[in-house]
Amino acid sequence: MNNLLRLSAIIGAVIFTMAFTFNNGINDDSSRFIQKNDDEGIKFMNLTYDEAIKLSAQTGKPIFIDCYTEWCGPCKMLSKNTFTDSNVGNFFNKNFINIKIEMEKDADGPNLARMFRVRAYPTMLYVNGKGELIKQSLGYVTPDQLLSVATQVIN
Repeated sequence: MNNLLRLSAIIGAVIFTMAFTFNNGINDDSSRFIQKNDDEGIKFMNLTYDEAIKLSAQTGKPIFIDCYTEWCGPCKMLSKNTFTDSNVGNFFNKNFINIKIEMEKDADGPNLARMFRVRAYPTMLYVNGKGELIKQSLGYVTPDQLLSVATQVIN
């Protein structure tokens, strides 16, 4: 009986460790959030928040901000399943300035979290060229759900 308990404890520890180290096939470097496929999905620009505000003011396009953390599982699912959808990409690339901000590590992250009261991840922000919040969305969404929210923002 003692051996069975010891074996159960070891197996449990291994499973627990694997659950926290498994990353669903996404690399742990920050490049995982840059869209690599030129044909599909949202093209996230490598801009600071201030640069995005200036570009939004010049173009009239609102800003879509994906607020994520590297430890957030639903954030990784959004990047892998929703942001890569071709319909989502077509709509967002045409209508928004798209940026991603790692809320704990990027220079803008902590300040934006305070400014927009971001409390959980993923949070998606829609902001105008004056830096005013248009809409805030929280949690994992499917491509259709994301497009529904984005359409409301544009209209």
